[in-house]
Amino acid sequence: MTRIRDVAVGLALAAVLLAPCARAADAGWGQYGGDAGGQRFSTARQITPANVATLTQAWSFSTGDMATRGDVMKRASFENTPILAGGRLYVCSPFNEVSALDPGTGKQLWRFDPKLDISIRYPNDYVCRGVAYSAGRIYLNTADRRLIALDAASGKPIKNFGNNGTVIIPPGEQREGRTKRFGRIHTTSAPVVSHGLVIVGSSIDDNQKVDELRGTVHAFDAITGQERWSFDPLADQKTPFRGGAANVWAPMSVDEKRGLIFLPVSSTSPDFWGGLRKGAGKYANSVVALKIETGEVAWSFQATHHDVWDYDIPAQPTLGTVTYKGVTSAAVLQPTKQGLLFTLDRDNGAPLIPVIERKVPQGPAPGEQLSPTQPFPVAPPPLAPTRIAPEDAFGLTFWDRGKCRDMIAAARHDGLYTPPSEQGTILYPFTGGGTNWGGLAFDQTHDIVYVNTSSAMHLVTLIKQKEFSAAREKFFDKEVSPNDGAPFGMKRETLVSPWGMPCNPPPWGQLHAIDMHDGKVLWSVPLGTTEDVAPFSQYLLGKTGTPNLGGPMATAGGLVFIGAAMDNYLRAFDARTGAELWKGRLPAGGQATPMSYVWKGKQYVVIAAGGHSKLNTKRGDQVIAFALPAL
Repeated sequence: MTRIRDVAVGLALAAVLLAPCARAADAGWGQYGGDAGGQRFSTARQITPANVATLTQAWSFSTGDMATRGDVMKRASFENTPILAGGRLYVCSPFNEVSALDPGTGKQLWRFDPKLDISIRYPNDYVCRGVAYSAGRIYLNTADRRLIALDAASGKPIKNFGNNGTVIIPPGEQREGRTKRFGRIHTTSAPVVSHGLVIVGSSIDDNQKVDELRGTVHAFDAITGQERWSFDPLADQKTPFRGGAANVWAPMSVDEKRGLIFLPVSSTSPDFWGGLRKGAGKYANSVVALKIETGEVAWSFQATHHDVWDYDIPAQPTLGTVTYKGVTSAAVLQPTKQGLLFTLDRDNGAPLIPVIERKVPQGPAPGEQLSPTQPFPVAPPPLAPTRIAPEDAFGLTFWDRGKCRDMIAAARHDGLYTPPSEQGTILYPFTGGGTNWGGLAFDQTHDIVYVNTSSAMHLVTLIKQKEFSAAREKFFDKEVSPNDGAPFGMKRETLVSPWGMPCNPPPWGQLHAIDMHDGKVLWSVPLGTTEDVAPFSQYLLGKTGTPNLGGPMATAGGLVFIGAAMDNYLRAFDARTGAELWKGRLPAGGQATPMSYVWKGKQYVVIAAGGHSKLNTKRGDQVIAFALPAL
């Protein structure tokens, strides 16, 4: 577990971070990622490394879900990052209920309930990452594909927007019969408002069929709700191409001046066999820059060619000004599930830090045609491990370590981009990352990126269709999906020991700082403990870190705040050294990205604490605010 590399690096970084900066009159958080470019950086500097240890809970707010939703909470993930706009804090629950809060007390000012049908099982369960604000309106995506405009002051629907405040987003809710998994398409990330338009993406069920729904992005008039344009990343893929999805489920970002919106596009369906979707996939697995007013493509950059590993672009493209080796450029920073970080020119998508096409493992499944190479940035190095051997297996005893060693030895693994197989292939990092939807935080003043990663392994096994029914019955407790229309279904499972520990060695989660002047990693530290997963285990295992979901927030006060880990804490790290300076206990899992603002002279740090269905962390329904004690 790497701390800071040496004292010299620490001192150099301290000098940089403590250099004078322009003091903002007030610090807000007006959009999901803090600003339109998703930097997740707060100009607030009241809380510092010198006083952060005195942070205490200032207020809490409960959505009421724990008392009213019952067993449905098992499928809920409270991923929300609140926004501050027009003197109110806006929060959305996993069930798309929006509350306006007093920023100083957490008192509810109004509440809007879209009355989501909770009988529907959505592919990513119940999630609302955020809402958008513009010109006195709150814009809300719902899981069942509604776009709703609310009056920000009262919470009442805007009658002249769509039909009494609501627009149905095509193709709308997909009901295919009560015995099947309906609700195949829904929305999870906040809409984006720019140039008089509201732009929305989608989340689509994975691995169900070849001819899946398309991941079309829609733009609506922000006043009337009338659709202005749509963009299908697969629109120009002709026969014999067959496939769907390539959707935009992660948050988008905007360059207002350039009139560009940046889309993080996912993989094409199905995830793990692409024999009917030959070619690189064009806009799939790409950062795509569209002209906001027309939806036309300005440029694109593909991070994975012909993806058969579910390596979506998983996070908001972050916009900032980067000075790399003395050259200053407007950049797009894009982290990936593979633990890579691409740095692209904002005007044309060309790599600002060089990218090399490297040969990757071959030997595809029957009917598959892999790309012989994949793109790798020359800096920074991969932020998550990409290769494991049987002798690297982790365990608490010789017995469980031996079980892990045997599972690794029985599978195919030749490093990153080893193709899925009937034998079973290890995906390392697993399809949850590296980095996921939490993205990164960027301190543009000092050219430092802060990003968290997970380290775990998936075992993906292709199953012949004639054997699929038997496999689904046999592996009823695992993810087994049909891939209808393909010769193979699939089974995906996390490689863990009989005692539930990851089979790969720790750290299982880390927080990193990267100097973008040269792309070097300044420090990496473990993120989280096993305290709330297996009580008292942290005393035996130490600081292992844990797989994590959610992202970091950096502040001008020299701190990095992050929850994300599988224990119930919000942590503060010294931005200079990576030292953990404070942790605040949460009532449930903090698998969300925190935000910060100044209200009436006091800085608050706020996080949603409600747990996560995919990590099975403790459920809750509270938003918690921390602040320094009153003088």
